[in-house]
Amino acid sequence: MKRNIVIATVAAAALVGGGTATAVAFSGDSATPSQSSTPRSSVSVPDDGMTEDAREAKAASVTAPQAAAAALKATPGTVTGIDLDQDRPGLVWEVDILGKDSKWHEVTLDAGNAKVLNQRVEHEGDDDHGVAHARAELKGATVDATQAAQKAAASYGTVTSVDLDDDHRASAAWEVETVTKDGKEHKVLVDPKSARVTVAPQEGSDDD
Repeated sequence: MKRNIVIATVAAAALVGGGTATAVAFSGDSATPSQSSTPRSSVSVPDDGMTEDAREAKAASVTAPQAAAAALKATPGTVTGIDLDQDRPGLVWEVDILGKDSKWHEVTLDAGNAKVLNQRVEHEGDDDHGVAHARAELKGATVDATQAAQKAAASYGTVTSVDLDDDHRASAAWEVETVTKDGKEHKVLVDPKSARVTVAPQEGSDDD
């Protein structure tokens, strides 16, 4: 899963079943699997000439908020990233969670039915600084990952990724990637305090 996210934030928001999700981000891919293998997802992605993100968005029947809610049922804590991914067998959602045990967890779910396919835990001691930084970024947030996804989806289509990015900006903003039904991809920013939605500057732009 994409792990090059900068610390994310969110205030509590009710999810399916009354769960609460918060999003932060961290780096590092070192992890210990809790299962020896990952079962295959029920969703396959046909090669129909569309872009990869567009094909994945069209094939997935589980939304980003639904994936986050299901992951939290399996591993209580704080959601730290959500990403639709075809790297594993079939199409899956990969959800990163800062667990109540203060460890980083990755939960892999079937993009067709939200069934948990795999869980793994990061090595201890690798992300102490990241945890402290995440807690600092969480302060004052009023918009969580689920709300950011809903805001973006209202105008820009199916959400495939939600991360909070503070690169080259005075303050952090939710970065949401979406795909419309006609296959057009968008990247928008959602302010974590005001919920204001703006189009993200293109790569290489000098604008903040």
